[in-house]
Amino acid sequence: MNEKILVIGPAWVGDMVMAQSLFKLLKQRNNSVVIDVLAPAWSLPLLERMPEVSSSIVMPLTHGQFKLAERYRLGKTLREKKYTQAIVLPNSFKSALIPFFANIPKRTGWIGEARFFVLNDARFLDKKRYKLMIERFMALALPARAALPEKYPLPHLMIADPTKSLLKHAIEKPSRPVLALCPGAEFGPAKRWPENYYADIANAKLAEGWDVWIFGSPKDSVVAEDIMKATRERCVNFTGKTKLEEAVDLLSFATMVVSNDSGLMHIAAALQKPLIAVYGPTSATFTPPLHDQSKIITLSLPCQPCFQRECPLKHHRCMRELSPEKILQAMSDQVSK
Repeated sequence: MNEKILVIGPAWVGDMVMAQSLFKLLKQRNNSVVIDVLAPAWSLPLLERMPEVSSSIVMPLTHGQFKLAERYRLGKTLREKKYTQAIVLPNSFKSALIPFFANIPKRTGWIGEARFFVLNDARFLDKKRYKLMIERFMALALPARAALPEKYPLPHLMIADPTKSLLKHAIEKPSRPVLALCPGAEFGPAKRWPENYYADIANAKLAEGWDVWIFGSPKDSVVAEDIMKATRERCVNFTGKTKLEEAVDLLSFATMVVSNDSGLMHIAAALQKPLIAVYGPTSATFTPPLHDQSKIITLSLPCQPCFQRECPLKHHRCMRELSPEKILQAMSDQVSK
């Protein structure tokens, strides 16, 4: 019987990028496997850039919605696809219901929220063995307790024709080096390196003849506008003006990226761009940028990592004490490699 796997995808940008390691491992084990992904509509542009994915199915429910009847109806419609296995990446009970209702014979996932009833290949997670998120994803592609591959298949987004996004935003193909700044963070303000620091490195690279592009969601507009003011409007501000697929295409033109720990950071790593990743309240030991040309900049304060949306001690030292000079030096080191 041919393998046909339904993956229940994660709800966050960075997690969806890292899920490509799972898709790649499944293809390494069986190149003819069909991989469909049930995921939020926003993630389709990412999945379209992952050649391992056969098709995407839009998850009609938003993050946090239960709606049992709708999950039952969707599961029932998926029965005709005759999947041989489902791999459930989120750890919630509700995320495992659709494969259960779809009568998929093998339903794999980590135990959480009493999912014994809906998963029949439920695994106990050994967090010491699987320290990285991609390890926890990839382990679900293998038999229980099987060893992970020595060399991990890392995310790599494929770009077909990025010039379309340039044309849409009336930007000429860059003739000078491009510094991409990603100063936002969906998690909360604690993960944001100060915008005046971003402005400092922007001004430094502008003085060297670089172009500077700013990326982010509409929520990051105020931060981006502060950077624009501090650089005398000399940057190109894409914040809140691009669809996700356009941001991916435009980031593919970057010479270097400086980013907080965010979804855009993981996209830049999957585009294999030289990357400076600034970490404060979170830890790179769980979800680091997965690219050998990435450099993680962080301190080792006693209060790190706190994993809080706002600094509980009100000083935000983990970000404030990471000076622009440290990031500029890291950028220089990357260029000289």
